Amino acid sequence: MSRLPIAASVLSLLLAGSAAAATYGPELQGFPYPHPQQHFRFDSQGQALQMAYMDVPAAGQANGRVAVLMHGKNFCGATWEATITALTKAGYRVIAPDQIGFCASTKPAHYQYSFQQLAANTLALLKKAGVDKVVLVGHSTGGMLATRFALMYPQAVSHLVMVNPIGLEDWQQLGVPWRSVDAWYERELKLSADSVRSYEKSTYYVNRWKPEYEKWVDMLAGLNAGPGHRVVAWNSALLYDMIYTQPVVHEFPQLKVPVTLMIGDADTTAIGSDIAPPDVKAKVGNYKVLGKAAVQRIPQGKLVEFPGLGHAPQIEDPAGFHKALLQALGQ
Repeated sequence: MSRLPIAASVLSLLLAGSAAAATYGPELQGFPYPHPQQHFRFDSQGQALQMAYMDVPAAGQANGRVAVLMHGKNFCGATWEATITALTKAGYRVIAPDQIGFCASTKPAHYQYSFQQLAANTLALLKKAGVDKVVLVGHSTGGMLATRFALMYPQAVSHLVMVNPIGLEDWQQLGVPWRSVDAWYERELKLSADSVRSYEKSTYYVNRWKPEYEKWVDMLAGLNAGPGHRVVAWNSALLYDMIYTQPVVHEFPQLKVPVTLMIGDADTTAIGSDIAPPDVKAKVGNYKVLGKAAVQRIPQGKLVEFPGLGHAPQIEDPAGFHKALLQALGQ
């Protein structure tokens, strides 16, 4: 029997797999967002930049409130798709920006990243949008940014919601080793769909995987694999350095706004845990403990736990999460 048909079939499967691996532009050009994107153009640190964002009106009866959604490190405004639907149906206007350095926004060749700078950028966007008071919802790294925003601009925040925020602990203080920007950069250059999927499955989703998670893997891997490969990886490295070196946990007692902490308690996310000594790795990223400890330090804090869920309860259990979110906001 000839082996040529078999070889041809294998080759066609390999080619089909390659064709299926999408690549996107350096500002995520080509990836479909659930709502039309707008662009806020401004100057910062001597550069002309643009923040992509979605500004979605209330569906039906408006309640006069505006919700701002802050995405995480490996997420984008688009990953808030189901939350945008739930909030707009409840009467909220929703603004979901992509922060500078992320997703569909500018990736500067050089930028001094800080949570203060990203908060100031977001405030400028809100002023342009004619908004002076918001419900602030921050997920993962977006939880650290939302905390910083609420500390800087408490008059602009009616309610802060943190969804599995990272930074409920200070990794430096706990002994997680420092990693240079150059080392982060080399690591990010190697990012692939397989590495993203493997990390998210084990860390975010408690080793449970659903087909609907694949588009978020495709989003992140396709951005990294596209023509902006190096500048995307470089900005990612700078952002990881910001996250590691700028803890917010010590300032939780200074928060002056009502806070709801929403925790999937099976989460294990901790920046740098992959290079931490075994004894340090064993004690970081324990959200079952972190959530309870953090809420005790927040003056107007309330804790909502999702037993058995991981890093992204809004994606794992949209119905349960959004019911709890609207209850927390008094809907």
